[in-house]
Amino acid sequence: MRILGIDPGYAIVGYGIIEYQNGSYKAVDFGDITTDAEMPFPQRLQHIYNELVSIIIKHDPDEMSIERLYFQNNQKTAIAVAEARGVILLAAQMNNIPISEYTPLQVKSAVTGYGQAKKPQVMEMTRRLLKLEKVPKPDDTADALAMAICHAQSSGTRLRNLINAQSTNIKFNNGRWQRK
Repeated sequence: MRILGIDPGYAIVGYGIIEYQNGSYKAVDFGDITTDAEMPFPQRLQHIYNELVSIIIKHDPDEMSIERLYFQNNQKTAIAVAEARGVILLAAQMNNIPISEYTPLQVKSAVTGYGQAKKPQVMEMTRRLLKLEKVPKPDDTADALAMAICHAQSSGTRLRNLINAQSTNIKFNNGRWQRK
């Protein structure tokens, strides 16, 4: 399974693509999409959308995982991040990529086994799981890879459901599991 992890933002969008197979991970590509602070905000959103679509076309991910927004103290920032997140979701939806959302607590738990892990612990475990020489920079990129790992850990249930469905004459139809 090829998973695109996203750490949403409007100045920096971290992305990481991993392959998850037989319980092991492999980093395929990772980096960030940056926008210039001087650029008008609608153009920043367009840039994020266009760059993300290019990444999707290049790597053809099976699924996307993205951080679920939680309340932030700065409402102006939260709204701008939500708008950027919207164009990210649109890019995935327009390319028929299933989207899953995870909280920071879920990511920490999936990557380190401990929901109260500190950021450096999550980043180091991400590096180890992907067998990278060093933690990717900027932090948004490492966070996106952790998001993809979280989805690989959590999506096993979706994959298991598919395997079980094939073996028990159950099919997935119009967003629901049904007997054949």
